[in-house]
Amino acid sequence: MLDRIFNYDNVVFRTIMKIGYIWWLNILWVIFSLPVVTIGASTTALLYSCMKLKKEEGYCTKNFLKSFKENFKQSTVIFLLFVLVGALLAVNLVFWNQTGGTVGKTVKMFVIAMMVPYFLDLLYVFAVQARFVNTVKRTIQYAFVLSVKNFVWTFQMAIIMAVMVYLNFTWLVANYISLSVGVGVVAYFMCAYYNRIFAPYIEAAEEKTEEEE
Repeated sequence: MLDRIFNYDNVVFRTIMKIGYIWWLNILWVIFSLPVVTIGASTTALLYSCMKLKKEEGYCTKNFLKSFKENFKQSTVIFLLFVLVGALLAVNLVFWNQTGGTVGKTVKMFVIAMMVPYFLDLLYVFAVQARFVNTVKRTIQYAFVLSVKNFVWTFQMAIIMAVMVYLNFTWLVANYISLSVGVGVVAYFMCAYYNRIFAPYIEAAEEKTEEEE
């Protein structure tokens, strides 16, 4: 009986180990996000590591560091672009909301409409960056296309993110949970979607590479 309990292939033992890996990836994400400007690169690395962890491929720390290094420049550019666009949208929303009147209401609704593709793209862009090699422009374009093409799954992911954001803004304890393990847990669940969505494209790319060889 003891052999079954402490066996590495035991379901309980493997689950505990996986939780430990997720916790460690969360810690790495926090540490590498501390300069703030590196949040894009650390998020890309976290998602890449979680997608690999889902498939039980490689080692968590090695996967994280590898992805962080390889995607640092491009992920940082993407992050800064989204921060800039997000700030512009937020400022415009506040301004036109205070302006009032027909014009103010019309422009406010336009700004809100623009926020929809912004958030849809944000759900995918760092995951796309983690798994595919493209220019910044194409990465952003592909992220949006995938979000629309897989809208049912996108909607489910949006709900997960919305719940996380809401809890962090309304419940102080949620901030501690998120920083200690919550971000990693959410990323791990999100990667179940990403692996499914990306699988056909990764397989097609691999087949094309094999044909060229």
